Amino acid sequence: MKLRTLGKSGYSISEMGIGCWQLGNDFGPMEDERATAILQEADRQGMNFWDTADVYGGGVSESRIGGYCRENPSDRFIVTKVGRDGTLYPGAYTKQKVRANIEGSLKRLHVEALDLVQLHCIPTEVLKAGDMLAWMEDFQQEGLIKHFGASVETMDEALFAITHPQLTSIQTIFNVFRQDQVNELFPKAIENQVGIIVRLPLASGVLSGKMQKNHQFAESDHRHYNRDGAFFSVGETFSGIPFEQAVEFAETLKAWLPEGMSLAQMAMRWVLDHDAVSSVITGASRVEQVAENASVSSLEPLSSQLHEKLTEFYFNTVKTHIRGVM
Repeated sequence: MKLRTLGKSGYSISEMGIGCWQLGNDFGPMEDERATAILQEADRQGMNFWDTADVYGGGVSESRIGGYCRENPSDRFIVTKVGRDGTLYPGAYTKQKVRANIEGSLKRLHVEALDLVQLHCIPTEVLKAGDMLAWMEDFQQEGLIKHFGASVETMDEALFAITHPQLTSIQTIFNVFRQDQVNELFPKAIENQVGIIVRLPLASGVLSGKMQKNHQFAESDHRHYNRDGAFFSVGETFSGIPFEQAVEFAETLKAWLPEGMSLAQMAMRWVLDHDAVSSVITGASRVEQVAENASVSSLEPLSSQLHEKLTEFYFNTVKTHIRGVM
């Protein structure tokens, strides 16, 4: 597993990380044994960058990670988030409440200080008011957190947050179906020494190339209940593209696969080919998926010709189908 530096933190993190949303049972029930096996495989693959949040399963994801790490100590970089809990979101943010949520994460993860806490897609007006970022500075000085960043939904939010002098990271949606960051965000990230953490590299799984238009998702899966943005930003589900259309686009991309490479591997390798990216967080509901995702780190970069083709496909064909604010 190759390592990259996370922004101004100086930490070396695995360029393929593991997203732990599934460990909160939010994509359907997951038994403890399978959750443990997934984390064990992440360790075996050298994935030391683990991403979770206080709301994943109402703390279940954090608790599973905390319990596992206590029983299996190692040099990992654990990232969590704050700001989407119902006691805060969308307009009840106070420093005392945010501190209480952070302290809850500390207890569940069994640590004295959190490696990195990201503001979790908080409303734009709350982010721009600046109080939350100032509170994070205070929590950092108090020793509750080592570093802080922002997980954002829009380019506007990313471009605002990235100028904060203490910000370590921006977590953003970036994939073959969402490419605008290359020209608008990434140069500023490099300039400000802010690490880019990529989520949804497979556009909620549709870029795996394994889904059909009649695919059925569990009722607890956001790909079922939020496919049209009924509960949160539509951009978080299939990158904002209607599911059936996204499946068609994925089928088109299969004709361009390099020899011996799956669509998922090509999509994730494309993300890693951008120098501004510090880590790509990939979710997994099966042990085999962890190994498959980790293998992308060892693949050769895609050709410049394929990069040009994928860029043209996005701007000429895909972008017009994206719903929601980008």
